[in-house]
Amino acid sequence: MIERSESIKKYRTFKLSAEEIELLPTDEDVAFYNQHGWYLSKKLLTDEETEELVNASERYYAGERDRTLPTAPPKLAYWDPSKGDVQRHNDYVHYEHDGLAKILRKPLIGAVAARLAQTDEIRIFQSTLIYKPPIHGEPSNIVPWHFDKHYWSSSSSDRMLTAFIPFHDCPPEMGTITMVDGSHRWQEIGSDDTVVRHFAERDRSQLDQMLVENAAYNDAEVVKIPITIPRGHMNFHHCRTYHGSGANLSDGPRRAISLHLQDGDNQYRKFPLSDGTLASYNHDVLVRRTPDGRPDYADPDFCPTLWADR
Repeated sequence: MIERSESIKKYRTFKLSAEEIELLPTDEDVAFYNQHGWYLSKKLLTDEETEELVNASERYYAGERDRTLPTAPPKLAYWDPSKGDVQRHNDYVHYEHDGLAKILRKPLIGAVAARLAQTDEIRIFQSTLIYKPPIHGEPSNIVPWHFDKHYWSSSSSDRMLTAFIPFHDCPPEMGTITMVDGSHRWQEIGSDDTVVRHFAERDRSQLDQMLVENAAYNDAEVVKIPITIPRGHMNFHHCRTYHGSGANLSDGPRRAISLHLQDGDNQYRKFPLSDGTLASYNHDVLVRRTPDGRPDYADPDFCPTLWADR
């Protein structure tokens, strides 16, 4: 059994109903995740919950907040109407908006993640509200190939994962998330630390080339799988699985949340960069400090526990 952090002692007991237990990944599902680096869940959210996500997100976009961040981190994604009709990304919605948080903090989501990551505790790491407008040719709608752990270099764990949660049926024509099958098992070429820069700060052709080169280095084929996600289902992917998404060619917006999750053992680590600085994450200016002065990625205000199996 993985050793849990001391902070878990003060959290409530997490329980699932008999019906929810039936929705957990099977042993075969866990084996699939380990082999392929992604997993399409059963229906984890009711139609009422997905409808409330739509309604709550509209209230959020209209300016409703239950609280705001005490300071703006240096690389915060935070769309507002002044930015126009581009793809919207808004971080920390689980902190700022209780209507969204109520559904994102559903224990069943954490229990599924815990099964996949083979851990007994899951905490929220980040939540990003995403809105991809139905505008053909809008360049911001294209998300280039990347994997999330590059941006989480200050995190110690390699078992972090993401739940991509659309609020509706999400077929390929809406620009659904696309997995590069099995790429979480690849070894990387070298140690070019420019990869810690977010894909929004990188040239798309650079990222396309990085994918091709890493596949060749591993003597692997690049197998791209667009995930058709029915309403109420979600796609989980490993923090080292390459993924991206294409244009929204439908008549309606693609609404979703990327819920980034960390296992209970994850903590801040020093990750030196070639320019002499340390890799950082937005949490580092927000969360409390550990007794030895490091950013605490178990701060319950920003990284609440979603599931703990005692």
